[in-house]
Amino acid sequence: MKQTDLGESPYSGPILDMKRIRQFMVLAQTLNFRRAAERLHMAQPPLTVSIQKLESDLGVRLFERGGAGGVTLTVAGQAALVEARRLLFHNSQLIATVQATAAGTGGCLRIGFVGSTTHGVLQRIVRQFRADFPAVQLVLKEATSVQIADRVERGELDVGLVRTPLMASAQVRLKPLLTERFVAAVPLGNALTAHAELRMDMLAGEPFVFYTRGDAAGLQAMAMLACQQAGFLPRIAQEATQVQTVLSLVESGLGVALVPSIMQNSPNPGVAYRAIHDIAPAADIGLALLVPEMANPAVPGFQEAALKCFAVG
Repeated sequence: MKQTDLGESPYSGPILDMKRIRQFMVLAQTLNFRRAAERLHMAQPPLTVSIQKLESDLGVRLFERGGAGGVTLTVAGQAALVEARRLLFHNSQLIATVQATAAGTGGCLRIGFVGSTTHGVLQRIVRQFRADFPAVQLVLKEATSVQIADRVERGELDVGLVRTPLMASAQVRLKPLLTERFVAAVPLGNALTAHAELRMDMLAGEPFVFYTRGDAAGLQAMAMLACQQAGFLPRIAQEATQVQTVLSLVESGLGVALVPSIMQNSPNPGVAYRAIHDIAPAADIGLALLVPEMANPAVPGFQEAALKCFAVG
């Protein structure tokens, strides 16, 4: 059977007027045309006509008429009353949901996040947002910063928590949340763990677990810059995209790595973290909120929650 362009059901019966459904409900409750008309703040004759029109649309009698405007529900009327209650409830729910979504206090918000935000950043923002907007449903999707930027631009995600610098081109806005420096991640047992703090040149002779140039281009560029400004090119033994994967490879003893300082919040048992006192400030990295030009109405609330938790400078 052919459907319309909007994809609705091929049902071709009468379209019920919600105003008439409400009038039917009041008459079913009062069982008297006069009292129902008074409650509805209308004259009795138009109410009588409206109920007759509803019965005509349905093709059944809903009421048996009595004297002095009194009525009783027919069997069909009793069945209609059950469904009318459901219909009015869902109608009010529809209105409330649509209005809340348009206002940014309801609906669904799809959030993309990089894995390193799960070490304290994402949790704090989500807790704050849920406290401020409990009716908004959150859908969380982990991806790389480049992937998140692409999906936000294509409308598959509403907002993103990404690593900066972001090596991507997209019609989006970046709202910086925090700035970090790299720390050294060193496998336990490595001689470097004997030092409380390191210099960059102390890493020059070590094999490195590095970031890939594709999906982790920002971290890769900043880590490479830090090494080059210290006067050496890193000897790359392994590459990975996610920071947590890099740390797993460090824990396996495959090399050292430069990782965001926030990773120290959830230490890996086989990794020691050491501050690097002379790392170049030009190699600073950060986390930012990525927002499309045409944003979901719930995005400003999420941005406000994020800025409550973190503010650069």
